[in-house]
Amino acid sequence: MFVTFLKFAENRTAAPEFMAAHNAWIAQGFADGVFLCIGSLQPAAGGAIIAHGESRDAHDARIAADPFVVHGIVTAETYEIDPKRTVSALDFVKAAA
Repeated sequence: MFVTFLKFAENRTAAPEFMAAHNAWIAQGFADGVFLCIGSLQPAAGGAIIAHGESRDAHDARIAADPFVVHGIVTAETYEIDPKRTVSALDFVKAAA
């Protein structure tokens, strides 16, 4: 399981230009069954992704393909989590670990 923080970077003013592509990239992550949750870092600091179901290399490649990462709008920082205890609705992330 991964938590990735996408923190706004130097080129953040270009975000509107790449928003449609970024949203399509997010939709693909959900369609692939990898993204569990996407949200904004407050206040207006970027975004965060909770993901599971792929290797670290595959996850890093997926994050690197985000148009916001490609165009320097955000920088990505990923942490890998080995889940030990969850609410029952998230038991599937322990099985995948």
